[in-house]
Amino acid sequence: MRQYETLYILRSDLESEKTQELVERFKGLVSTHGGEIEDVNEWGKRRLAYEIDEKREGYYVLMKYQAATDFTSELERLFKINDDVLRYLTIRVDES
Repeated sequence: MRQYETLYILRSDLESEKTQELVERFKGLVSTHGGEIEDVNEWGKRRLAYEIDEKREGYYVLMKYQAATDFTSELERLFKINDDVLRYLTIRVDES
């Protein structure tokens, strides 16, 4: 398993219950696929650098986890089909 960090931005106009539901859902996906969550850091609502779909703010979440190499493509596929996710970025953390 490799270490990854995924930063994703949710729509800021979601209700807090819906936001927490999405965060828990994405955390659950990691463990469902045999991965291990290291840390989930919710940064909260922040102003975007530029408008995305006429939105000026987003809810930022940074998720650090260990997972198999094929899991990231599945996670990004789910981000793409979810309309509540504005942007996402996944990087592999080098072992040092």
